[in-house]
Amino acid sequence: QVQLVESGGGLVQAGDSLKLSCAASGGPVSTHTMGWFRQTPGKEREFVAGIIWNGERTDYADAVKGRFTISRENSKSMLYLQMNSLKPEDTAVYYCALRRSLVVEIPIMANEFEDWGQGTQVTVSS
Repeated sequence: QVQLVESGGGLVQAGDSLKLSCAASGGPVSTHTMGWFRQTPGKEREFVAGIIWNGERTDYADAVKGRFTISRENSKSMLYLQMNSLKPEDTAVYYCALRRSLVVEIPIMANEFEDWGQGTQVTVSS
């Protein structure tokens, strides 16, 4: 099982930027699709962004398109989420996720990812 550790969360003001990082260890990740999800109290974990193994294809939730950018650095087993123009509604715990089995399309459902980090809190004040 791959271990995933997120970092980079914090408290920012609306309009600010943050960059989340996810460090993977315990197994190869360079051939796996990875993604970012977020969750607020009482709500389901929702898809934010996904990226295939070589970074050549990405997918984003409509709510973050044009503001967030997912990227990966396979040589360092790292996944990133650059978040710009943050809004109060972006406030959530953000999770890094890995899909072990190969897929053609980027999954957007949380139950399609097998490995998860512990999450990092992002709070955006108005």
